[in-house]
Amino acid sequence: MFENLSEKLDKAFKVLKGQGSISEINVAQTMKEIRKALLSADVDFKTAKSFTSRVQKKALGEKVLSAIDPGQLLIKIMKDELAELMGSEQSEISLEGTPSVILIAGLQGSGKTTFSGKLAFHLKNNKNKRPLLVACDVYRPAAIDQIEVLAEQVGVDVFQDRENKNPVLIAENAIKHAKTNGHNVVIIDTAGRLAVDEAMMSEIAAVKKAVNPQEILFIVDSMTGQDAVNTAKAFNDKLNFDGVVLTKLDGDTRGGAALTIRSVVDKPIKFIGTSEKMDGLDIFYPDRMASRILGMGDVISLVERAQQQFDEEEARQVQKKIAKNQFGFDDFLKQIQQVKKMGNMKDLMGMIPGMGKAMKGVDVEDDAFKGIEAMIHSMTKQERENPKLLNGSRKKRIAVGSGTSVVEVNQLIKQFSQMGKMMKMMQGGGAKQMMQMMKSQGGIAGPK
Repeated sequence: MFENLSEKLDKAFKVLKGQGSISEINVAQTMKEIRKALLSADVDFKTAKSFTSRVQKKALGEKVLSAIDPGQLLIKIMKDELAELMGSEQSEISLEGTPSVILIAGLQGSGKTTFSGKLAFHLKNNKNKRPLLVACDVYRPAAIDQIEVLAEQVGVDVFQDRENKNPVLIAENAIKHAKTNGHNVVIIDTAGRLAVDEAMMSEIAAVKKAVNPQEILFIVDSMTGQDAVNTAKAFNDKLNFDGVVLTKLDGDTRGGAALTIRSVVDKPIKFIGTSEKMDGLDIFYPDRMASRILGMGDVISLVERAQQQFDEEEARQVQKKIAKNQFGFDDFLKQIQQVKKMGNMKDLMGMIPGMGKAMKGVDVEDDAFKGIEAMIHSMTKQERENPKLLNGSRKKRIAVGSGTSVVEVNQLIKQFSQMGKMMKMMQGGGAKQMMQMMKSQGGIAGPK
């Protein structure tokens, strides 16, 4: 996400980086390039102009011209202002009430039903809630079928009434059902509607009045750009929603909606959709997103994702095996599978500082570990437990069995050996040794 914007902002900062001395003219030139970058990302002219004016004023006020590293100071100012533009602080959804009622609204095709499933999954797994999904889209063919499939995928109940064509009654009955059956969150998925359709807008306003939701979330398709911001304003005028959800941020989006929607409707972005999978939903942190846009990575989110996937008891078992030199390919395979659960590989690598730029134009498939997994599965149980058994003939057999080459098998064995050494050093506190080894080895090669 934001790949093109990040690249253009990086070029803009080069105006300063290449200068021996910095002047007000240099800063003004940089601001001009930043404004162009924002406009190309579908940020409206008024927002882009006021943003760059604030950055320029603050930059000159903080004496960027006399700073030892003016480029770095300007980037810090940019990061703070970008975070401020997107809302400054993370905003939680309200889960008050028994049950908590969350109303989902938005245009057709914006991803409301998919988001409803993701939100149910998030609340069930991260907030220990018992959500009920409610099918209130009485117009779209197969809408009820879709929400039932999603409910089954994430392991939650769904309330639907195929005979009833009144979304207000369906929503009211769903809340009664939730109270009777012990559901503490009700997520009401509504039909997509245009802001200019008075009848449809009145209908969702009637649903709001009937169920009095604790939270109304407006779903925005990030790929629609500035149109999404205009639509959000129209919906907010009618519904006074509580927060925004940006979907499809993993697609070819220019990012204008994410950067400007807060300033237009004065409502926080609460979630972003990062993939089509049910766990592809992230809480929105403005400061972390600002870091990623500027190519500074997002280590905090990366660590949080890792903590969600890695089992502490299993980690202790791995440590014991490393200490006894018993760490084998089966353990290596488990580590890979846990990394895969963390999300899209390119997205994960973009969270590492400096990697976003390095990954520009590189296509990292979701099945990037497929070859490695095939090679490990082609080994015998004894070979996986004792990699020292892997001689030339065994490597040839593994290569044939996995559809790879002996060169790739050798590369895997080398990576496995290096990983084992690093993990042992980390366990013994030898971080300095590990860094020296990485420099001498040129680092671990990424998956093919």
